[in-house]
Amino acid sequence: MPPRLIFFQARRTAIHAVRSSQQDRPSLCLRLAPQRSITTDEKPLPEAEKGSPGPNQEQLPHVSEEAASMNNITGDGGPEIEEQGTPVDEVLKRDKGSQAKAPKVMKEPMQPPSPKGTRSFSTSTRPRQGAVISFEDSGLQTTGHTFELPALPLAANMHTKYRYAPIVKQVTNLLMRDGKLSVAQRNMAMILNHLRTASPPSVNPDRPLLPGSPPASHLPLNPILYLTLAIDSVAPLLRIRAQKGMAGGGVALQMPVPLALRQRRRQAVMWILDSASKKPSRGSGRGGFAQKVAEEVIAVVEGRSGVWDRRGGIHKLAVSARANLNVRRR
Repeated sequence: MPPRLIFFQARRTAIHAVRSSQQDRPSLCLRLAPQRSITTDEKPLPEAEKGSPGPNQEQLPHVSEEAASMNNITGDGGPEIEEQGTPVDEVLKRDKGSQAKAPKVMKEPMQPPSPKGTRSFSTSTRPRQGAVISFEDSGLQTTGHTFELPALPLAANMHTKYRYAPIVKQVTNLLMRDGKLSVAQRNMAMILNHLRTASPPSVNPDRPLLPGSPPASHLPLNPILYLTLAIDSVAPLLRIRAQKGMAGGGVALQMPVPLALRQRRRQAVMWILDSASKKPSRGSGRGGFAQKVAEEVIAVVEGRSGVWDRRGGIHKLAVSARANLNVRRR
């Protein structure tokens, strides 16, 4: 039979061992510094007079005011407080160390002293009257310039935002795809260059251009005028709008509506771009589309383009539908 275990005796032994280990540790004590208290035996602090500022409230006078008070005591003239700022040459004369570290311009011999009451150079800045002058009044020398200076005030069309012709800017925006303006500007430059270098067109008398246009032989000399004349010649004057319910029973009537100048040009450019996109490509390269558009513009001036037929069809339909303008809604 195994021996019996006594748990109470083992517990007492463990408690006695813990207590003996705690008694062997040294005791810790904290000593606090004695606090000082003011008693009646000590001498009280002096009190400030009534109306006088405290020790930290009195501000020192300004340097200029202090110098003025010292000069009044010694009998010398006070500093020019109104002329705020000190000449650089006077500062360098009083400080020998600054003369050695001064820039080369300051080390040069000083100019003769200016009359009393004036200063040739000062550290203070003052507003200058009449700073805005024209080129003619200033007498600027334009020698060495390739072109003369522009006359002031500048014209409204000399802003960089409006430096291109309106027709060029509108066609460029219509050429742009996916927001790539630089690509559209490059194509526009290629179109104008092709119009400038192409042979003069031969105008078809059955499809005349706008009245007052220059001779066909002069058009390549001004490619912007060349493009404007081609677009305005085929631009429609009207558009057809389908007005629903005007004839009764949900039947729509065709109503002619006049167009503004910018709307007319936009419709003509869209027709030209549509016809140019249907032409076959002559080769590869990024200038292929620009060349097709330029050839279509030349075809418009010569009367060979299908844009003329589209313009004539719109005008015929508008003339036949002008009677619908007097129809009232039922």
